[in-house]
Amino acid sequence: MRVASGRRRSPAFTVAVLLVAASVVFLGAANADRSLRAARAEGVQGTFTGTRLDCVQHPGHESCTCYGTYVPDAGGPERADVYLYGRDRGSCPMGEAAPAVDVGATSRVYGPEGSNEWVMTAGVILFGLGLGAWAVRSWWTSDAASAG
Repeated sequence: MRVASGRRRSPAFTVAVLLVAASVVFLGAANADRSLRAARAEGVQGTFTGTRLDCVQHPGHESCTCYGTYVPDAGGPERADVYLYGRDRGSCPMGEAAPAVDVGATSRVYGPEGSNEWVMTAGVILFGLGLGAWAVRSWWTSDAASAG
């Protein structure tokens, strides 16, 4: 049995949390299409040539970003200073052309194997939905308590 604390949440607080939750869901949903295309490597096929590797050392870990140029196979403008998502020191094609896919992201391209970026996008959407449900749960519990 749940004992009520006697304190009721402010309606303004609930509305504010709902606005934050809606914003989080919106931000995640806005990226969902691109994340799914990246997962399936659906986009404009081309080649990526690495020109610069930026690495940061963390305790027990190294994080690298592989920058370079992307040229679509079907022709079109070369894109400079984009990065190849998910590469590290050993897999960055420095000075060599490697297959890549442009899914519409402004500053990155993906390898032909796709990406797991959709997992984070789904997590953001689920977090926003959970936050919204948490915010309005008091409406359901207070309605049930007053009906009983």
